Amino acid sequence: SRQQLLRDVSHELRSPLARLQIALGLARRPGADLAQELDRIERETQRLDELIGEILNLCRLDDPARQLDSEPVALDELLDNLCEDARVEAEPAGVRIDLRVAPGLVVQGDRELLHRAIENVVRNAIRFSPSGGLISVVAEAAAGGTRIQVADQGPGVPAELLGRIFEPFFRVGSARDREAGGGNGIGLAITARVVGLHGGSASARNRDSGGLLVELRLPAAAAIRAA
Repeated sequence: SRQQLLRDVSHELRSPLARLQIALGLARRPGADLAQELDRIERETQRLDELIGEILNLCRLDDPARQLDSEPVALDELLDNLCEDARVEAEPAGVRIDLRVAPGLVVQGDRELLHRAIENVVRNAIRFSPSGGLISVVAEAAAGGTRIQVADQGPGVPAELLGRIFEPFFRVGSARDREAGGGNGIGLAITARVVGLHGGSASARNRDSGGLLVELRLPAAAAIRAA
């Protein structure tokens, strides 16, 4: 598993580095548009920085020495703030976000990590939603705990690949990836790790009406444990 992760990391780092080398080569040509190439170099540098940051986050979650903070987290407040921020990204793309949270839902856990885990799912839904699409975020009590569902109206995922979308660096290789603009394939892996650390689970299924539904389940009193 560790060797596979190292191979995947190496592969992911090669692409932005190759694009940086191309941009540098173009910038050195006589008569090159330096401003344009510098902008390209800046974009690739930012992508590389984001990728390295996500890889480090994933590694930290797998560190057995990792200690998680534990506190009561009110889901209505967390999800309201999260969706309000997400709308800033969604609205320019013509995507709406509808939030419904049952009153009084509280989980025990690491607020920052839970925020990041759910945000990754919502941002993933924004990335694959068509203009005019609706993202539904629902949190409600379920047997033995709490269920959070994020549903989009995008192209969905082939049924045989649904179980793999939470693997690091996995990409579907379909319309979802092309429309996504080449995500790094780490966000949902981090989500699964975080939910697992809280004693819960993450799953996904295609909706009958079209699109993908991601479900996060957290126990009523989530037990914080080491990775």
